[in-house]
Amino acid sequence: MPTSQTYLHPNFASQLRSYVARSSRERRAEVLRQVSDLFIEYSEQYSDDQAGLFDDVLVQLAAIVEKEVRVVLAERLAPLSKAPRKIMRLLAFDDDIEVASPVLVRSQALDDATLAENARTKSQQHLLAISRRVTLSEIVTDVLVERGHAQVLLNVAGNSGAKFSSKGFAILVGRSEGDDGLAACVGSRPDIPAHLFRKLLAAASEAVRAKLEAESPGAGHRIRQAVAEVTDRMHAEVDDATRLRSAQAAVEELQLAGRLDAGALEAFATAGAFHKTVVALAVLSDLPVRVIERAMRDKCREMLLIIAKATGLSWPATRAILRLRPGDSRQAGDRAEHSLAVFERLNPPTARQILDFYRARSRPRTL
Repeated sequence: MPTSQTYLHPNFASQLRSYVARSSRERRAEVLRQVSDLFIEYSEQYSDDQAGLFDDVLVQLAAIVEKEVRVVLAERLAPLSKAPRKIMRLLAFDDDIEVASPVLVRSQALDDATLAENARTKSQQHLLAISRRVTLSEIVTDVLVERGHAQVLLNVAGNSGAKFSSKGFAILVGRSEGDDGLAACVGSRPDIPAHLFRKLLAAASEAVRAKLEAESPGAGHRIRQAVAEVTDRMHAEVDDATRLRSAQAAVEELQLAGRLDAGALEAFATAGAFHKTVVALAVLSDLPVRVIERAMRDKCREMLLIIAKATGLSWPATRAILRLRPGDSRQAGDRAEHSLAVFERLNPPTARQILDFYRARSRPRTL
């Protein structure tokens, strides 16, 4: 029988391939077994160059042997810590899942880039095998959650060794909607970001919420709190929309009567009427309500100061509007002085030019 040194001779690979091509099915399997035996027995002792020669021999043999032989080869090489990379890649990308599966599930010779490429290009069965690995990086799970079918998603979500990026978790939560099994699996992960956990619960059925609480009694308070926050936010959004519609009706009535001016706006702001102030400022500045709302909630006051200056508002009216900003009801002295200084430095024509720019940008583009 040829020795390991025989197989390591550079010219022997091509000679062996030619020989095996003319051999019977049984002889092909026997030769491949002998080569793999030699590699497995001494794999820890070979240099990189020697391992590379074995790799080339195995790749050439695997290309001409039957599926059953490749299955055996994959099962034998998959557990090796120093398995040859070329043959492992070839086996992992084999169209037959019986060949690819042992390698995709167990082989450490496949790096993240190779696994991600496999997940992007191969079948759902390949993805399912990858989802069963002991550990999975974010690079790989990003592809699995994007391409995977239901069982792939369930496997990867239930894999405690899998790590997910923010994007991956967001996709998982989105794909959990309407799928109680997946929602429960994703919701039970301890690493799910809080905001995505709340989003998942918002769309989850009562059965999913009950299951999550039953499986993790210690998380019961967290689940109930998250559900309460989601419910409160939904109610607040409905209430906010109702108040905004009412404010729009009141401001429109003033406008039709010819009484909507800076004085009316200042009166709204002084009275603490947030929604009426927003709508009135939107009308007077000829900007969409959403733009004014964003400016009111922005941490930076400069946008509001520009709008006020361009609209011709006085400092008292502007100050009243600033005090309506969430968390800004009473400005600290130095902040108020800074706002006044910025307001006074603003040149009205310049402010109007800036406002024209915001108007143009906020309007829908037409062809």
